[in-house]
Parts: sequence; structure tokens; C-alpha cells
Amino acid sequence: MTAAEPTIVATCGGLVAGEWDDSAYGPLLFEAIRLARVPEHRAPRVLHVNTAGGDQRTVEGAELAAGRTVGVEASHLRFFPRRNVPSLRDTVLGADVVWVSGGSVVNLLAVWRAHGLDDALREAWEAGVVLAGGSAGALCWHTGGVTQSHGPKPSVVPDGLGFVPGSLGVHTDSDPNRSPVFRTAVADGALPDGVEADEGVGVVYRGRSASLTEAVTDHDGGRAVRVLRAPDEPAGIRTEHLAVRRLPDAPSPLPGWQPTWAPSPDPVDEEAA
Repeated sequence: MTAAEPTIVATCGGLVAGEWDDSAYGPLLFEAIRLARVPEHRAPRVLHVNTAGGDQRTVEGAELAAGRTVGVEASHLRFFPRRNVPSLRDTVLGADVVWVSGGSVVNLLAVWRAHGLDDALREAWEAGVVLAGGSAGALCWHTGGVTQSHGPKPSVVPDGLGFVPGSLGVHTDSDPNRSPVFRTAVADGALPDGVEADEGVGVVYRGRSASLTEAVTDHDGGRAVRVLRAPDEPAGIRTEHLAVRRLPDAPSPLPGWQPTWAPSPDPVDEEAA
């Protein structure tokens, strides 16, 4: 628990195709680790959660292998066929980063709430554990957004965890059916103001109020757009393109590579550290 303040990294990405393994840590996941400000004397602790994907063991194996390749102390929290840890609170509070993979956000929310993981995650977030993830693993932190949990046609999910008081639209460039549903929901007031993100783009929220502080991308041209309700406008919304910072490429996951975790440029509170 080392982040300077409560931090959420909501992305359309995270793991990428690996050169030696099926998956590898990508720039967006490395950015979440950087923001955790892990002490240099130990490896970062990344807890992978794949509830939205049904806790498939093949996915779990790929995530854990990707973490080992880059020297991360990776672990996995699963709920199917049963929970694999005795204490959810101890598990999430012991991580530096909780990374949530994509899938069905509706199923994710139902399972988490049934087990009380939502409360444990809020405590961990407030204590300095970085909460992060891609797609459903990004949408879940918000008040709501647009999902395909109910089938191929996008629909509104209004009951996210609400750590971020706004909404999120994901996969804007790769799925043209999502943005119209998202923007109509914001215009109608079914969703609060929010952000749309392209593939490979993430937005960073800091502080207990979860203020949007930055948008980042793992490739040139990635876009993030703020979508605001504006009843006086013809479409009922106003859009603002956000400045997006290009992240450096992730370290090459070669056998024997030892990572050097770059210190955060954020000012360090010595008393909190």
C-alpha cells in the first residue's frame, strides 16, 4: 500500500501478446505499477482478478506467467468454483496493484457484492492500493457505463461501484456501436458525465474524490474524450478531447531480465512514506 493517494487506472488494455508467453505486461499495466510507488527493495505485488471472465484457469496461468517474467510477485483472486483465499480484506490490502481483467461487468459486480469484495476494495483503495484494469475491469470502478454483458447489443449499466463518480465508455474506436449508446445515456441523464476511451488508452483518477488527472496511451493516436451533458446543445451533450500522454514501451520480457522500477515524479510525503 504505497501510492501517494487513492489511485485508479481505468483502461482499454493492460496485458498484451507476449513474445515468449501468451501474454505480457503492457505499458498501461506498468503505469499502474509505477503509480503504486513500490519500495525499491522488493518486487511489486500485483493481484490479478478475472471474475468478469469467469476465472478461467488458462487466463490465470497466462497472467501469472506474465508477472513472473518481469519479476513481479503476481497472485490471483478467484471465486469459481469457490473462493481461493480465506480473507478478501487481507488479500487486497496486501497488494500494491489490483488488476481486474475484462469480461462481463454485470456478473463481476454481482459476485463481488455477494462476497463483500466491494467493501474490501474500497478500504484498500483509500489505503493506497492502486485499483486498475481493462474494459469491465475499468468500468467497474465508475458509477456506470456501457456494457455488452447482456449480449452483443450495448446496454447501460448504472450500478457500478461508484468509487469514480462519473461514467466510462470503453472500446470507442474498435466498437462503433458503443459510443452512441453511451452518449445518449449521458444526454438523457441515465449516466453521469464521463469519459470515452479508445483501445490502448487509460484514464487516471487521484484522491478520495477520484478526480481525473491524466489520460495515457500505449500507442500513438490514442484518444480520450470527455462527454458532458449539455441540454442546450443539439445532441444534448458537449465533448472535449483530453490531452493524452504517450507511455514508454514496456520493458522487454526476456528471460532473466530484472526490472528497474522508475520512481514516481509525484512529490513524496515523507511522513506518509
